[in-house]
Amino acid sequence: MIEIVDYDPEWPRLFEGAAARLRAAAPSLIVAVEHIGSTAVPGLAAKPIVDLMPAVATGRLDDLDRCVEPFVALGYEYIAKYEDELPYRRFFKLRAADRQHNVHLVERGSEFWVRHRAFRDILRTHPPVAADYADLKRSLALRYDDVGPYTDAKTGFIESTLAALGPSGTPR
Repeated sequence: MIEIVDYDPEWPRLFEGAAARLRAAAPSLIVAVEHIGSTAVPGLAAKPIVDLMPAVATGRLDDLDRCVEPFVALGYEYIAKYEDELPYRRFFKLRAADRQHNVHLVERGSEFWVRHRAFRDILRTHPPVAADYADLKRSLALRYDDVGPYTDAKTGFIESTLAALGPSGTPR
């Protein structure tokens, strides 16, 4: 079952704590950490999982693998199976009683980095789009039991929003 909950004002605080721990785990490698996903949008309903996007420097793809061990030492589970599809991202998850995180480690400035920040920023600055997205997520959560198909079903909305508004959030 996919759980969508109302916005929790604690999510930014949870992000800040996790971001600080990730930076401290690999201080010479991590150049930025962004809060992405629905928990990064004030007022938006979301799965209660904070998504973080730490980044290594542009052109330093090898540094992604150097971050795996320090992140695992923090208690994150490294999920390598997605690397065939997304070789430029390292994915981790943390499922604890008091917090749940997904970590998408990428190169700063990569397409993944730009698109995820752009979509987040569009949702933050366009409340009607965010409301439509929340409605979509709630309806999809009723239809799907597995996060993979649920995520895939959101792709059309995300793609059309980015195509219509672009990275700057202004109509194309």
